[in-house]
Amino acid sequence: MSKSSKDLLLTILAFVLLIGLANRCSSNSEESSRSRTYKKSAMDNLIVSMRDIPNFSILLYDMKADEGFNDHYYHKYQIIRDIKDSITTEITDWKEVSENYFIENEKNLGMEILSKKDGVISKEVAPAGYNGYVGNEKYGHWTQRSNGSSFWEFYGRYAMLRSVFHMISPTPYGYWNDYNTHYRRSGRNYYGSGTHTYGTYGNRNTNSQKNWNSNKSSSFKSRVNSRVSRSNSRSTRSSRTSRSSSRYRSSSFRSRGGGFGK
Repeated sequence: MSKSSKDLLLTILAFVLLIGLANRCSSNSEESSRSRTYKKSAMDNLIVSMRDIPNFSILLYDMKADEGFNDHYYHKYQIIRDIKDSITTEITDWKEVSENYFIENEKNLGMEILSKKDGVISKEVAPAGYNGYVGNEKYGHWTQRSNGSSFWEFYGRYAMLRSVFHMISPTPYGYWNDYNTHYRRSGRNYYGSGTHTYGTYGNRNTNSQKNWNSNKSSSFKSRVNSRVSRSNSRSTRSSRTSRSSSRYRSSSFRSRGGGFGK
């Protein structure tokens, strides 16, 4: 074989090897991308674990953020399961969540952030108990006061739901009717009529959350609202990609308990 033929053969072999290596790298990259894309969130895992349960509610019970080389964000959930008229509740361990999901739910402490009713999943945010229990004659009825206003009262066998949903005061008909008429199934979150009544910064909170808000809400608001503002700015002005001036580091913080539907 002539020298030129040998050189041509070596060139072809080198080219074939390079193509194979490129394809392998591309395949690995695509596989890695797919694994990142389809990684299940903590909420996804909860839904899958309860796929055989037709009725349940998930409340945002607690949340915290830890400072480190990379920020880490956590949720703790309260799960209410309704199985053949037997209602049980449990509090999960801390679940790590993405930064975006944490920001998305920063106002929703104590709220129902996901539910499943008769097999249908809903991600509408509502005060605990409003979606499926308050206003449902299976569980109770509206009672009229002497001044003409009405509030929700659970039947005796379901009286424990007030505790399950942390209802420290009766649910007024006006609030629930506002939610049921204008927000339910609309895709909009409901925090009460007028100013915030429910959620992280609500004014109908349990004593534990009132204490937490008075001690920590100012710091919490400034950190998270700044984060939310920057996140919105990035989404609307994607050309500004620098994060060096907008990076915020939070010390660990924790919300305790309250804010559940009242």
